[in-house]
Amino acid sequence: MHYEGNMIRPPSEANSILLQATVGCSHNKCTFCGAYKGERFKIKSDDIILEDIAFAAKYCKNQDRLFICDGDALIIPQKRLVMILTEIKKQLPWVKRVGVYANTKGIKMKTDEQLKELNELGLGIAYMGLETGDDITLKNISKGATSGTMIEMGQKIRKAGVRLSITVLLGIAGRERSQIHARATGDVLSAIDPEYVGALSLMLIPGTPLFDDYESGNFPLIEPIEMLKEIRTMIEHTTLSNGLFHANHASNYLPIRAKFPEEKEKTLRLIDEALGGRVQLKPEFLRAL
Repeated sequence: MHYEGNMIRPPSEANSILLQATVGCSHNKCTFCGAYKGERFKIKSDDIILEDIAFAAKYCKNQDRLFICDGDALIIPQKRLVMILTEIKKQLPWVKRVGVYANTKGIKMKTDEQLKELNELGLGIAYMGLETGDDITLKNISKGATSGTMIEMGQKIRKAGVRLSITVLLGIAGRERSQIHARATGDVLSAIDPEYVGALSLMLIPGTPLFDDYESGNFPLIEPIEMLKEIRTMIEHTTLSNGLFHANHASNYLPIRAKFPEEKEKTLRLIDEALGGRVQLKPEFLRAL
């Protein structure tokens, strides 16, 4: 396989075939993210992509999921993306699901009919970084979208039949807007109603603008208990018709995996137990990105 740069994939795609169709991220301005700093975004040539699909057809017969890397493969023009998915379907018929990262720009570039076409060709899940539903925080972290756009694009891709996994970041709003961020994020999640929500706890990365703000004293990193209070408020304000809300990433202090709506109240009680000191939190040295 022809891999370039710093490839990133969702934790749930750990055992998937990784097909790199793009390098980097077309936005690459989020203040907290250091994944693609220094990398210039590009779409790889069809020849290279097809070579890698042929390689997977020969050597990856035990993997039934495929993830198209990197940061926002959905931005690939429709004709080329259709070709890629068609070849995956043709050469890797055992692959049951194809996944991509998707941002609001990439979703907006596709019509409803185009998204449905991609779904019919095997695109089964998209991962979207919401981070926060608070518009002020979205602006502060240079996310490039408003909460309204997040809702509109999230609903759009779900309407096409593509399952949606949304990532939110605990601690991203700092201390002053912590609870505002939590409530607003719950409201946006409820409006989109995704199949999956993944909450990560902010870990500052040296070399990013947000890390520099922290070093200069302009961004306070909230304490573990404050993050627990934040996720409690977020869950309290989140209504999912049939979704999985999990915070079991290595960055989190309290592992959570709850089916909504039936396990929502049970999860709130677990957080209350942790806030009361009756459930032990993960020690700092065990946390990781």
